[in-house]
Order: sequence, then C-alpha cells, then structure tokens
Amino acid sequence: MKRKGIEIIKADVKKVVDELNKALSDEWLAYYQYWLGEKLVKGRFRERVAAELGQHAGDELKHAGMIADRIIQLGGTPVLKPEDWYKLTNCGYEPPSDPGVIPILKQNIKGEQCAIEVYQKLSDILKDKDSITYYMVLSILKDEIEHEDDLINILEDIQ
Repeated sequence: MKRKGIEIIKADVKKVVDELNKALSDEWLAYYQYWLGEKLVKGRFRERVAAELGQHAGDELKHAGMIADRIIQLGGTPVLKPEDWYKLTNCGYEPPSDPGVIPILKQNIKGEQCAIEVYQKLSDILKDKDSITYYMVLSILKDEIEHEDDLINILEDIQ
C-alpha cells in the first residue's frame, strides 16, 4: 500500500535517505568520540569537561535514533554495519589520542562545526520539500549549535 507520508515529499526520497544515512554515520561516530572523550579526558577542569562530553554523547545517541526512525519511515534502511560509518561520514572521526582537556575540547568543537554545516545544508535541501525531515533536521541543528556554544564557552573559561 502506498504511503501518503512519502508521496507528499517533493524530493527524491532515495537521495534524502542517502543523506540521512550519512548524517546517521556522523552521529554514531560523534557519540563514540564524546563517550570515549568523557572516559579519557585528563587535566584541570576534567570533571566539568567530562560532564559536558557525557551530556553531548547522550544527545548524539538521541539524534541517531531520530534519524534511524525517519529513514525507516521513509522506507529506507539505516546503515547496517559500523564499518560503513567511515565510508559514509561527512565529518569523519578523530580519535581522542591526546586526552588533555584543551585538545579534547578543540577536537569536539571542530566536530560540532562540521555537524552544523551538514545540518544547515540538509535544511536548505529539505525546506519546502519534506517538512517532517526538515523540522527534525532543524531540531538537531539547534542542538549542534548549542553543543558548539557550550564547548567554546568552557574552552574560553579555561583559557
């Protein structure tokens, strides 16, 4: 049976699903980067930074769930194999090899800035074409901007 919720989309649904799978890959890698950073971070202000990283990890996991649900709703399949995250990612993955507070903050700021670009691009593509995905993307974009702001504020406080 045809789904009206898909029929009303004025964009190539397969391309939307492809872009969402790239964003899903980014979210899983961001989740892991934050989660691992929370565990490894060292130095002065470690507790404050670790708490922020843990909160952001939870948000990234929430985003992954939102995106996966939307992909399924659009008749697509979320990325099935973690190794494909590396092939599809927009933002890549940078291991937290230097666990110092400042390098960890800078690394995650860079990741958030990439995510902001990705979701802004997606919002431009989806506006007036797929309202449901568009509003989901705006919600995630808002979170990513807040994450960038949180991390920059902590970095400025430390420096």
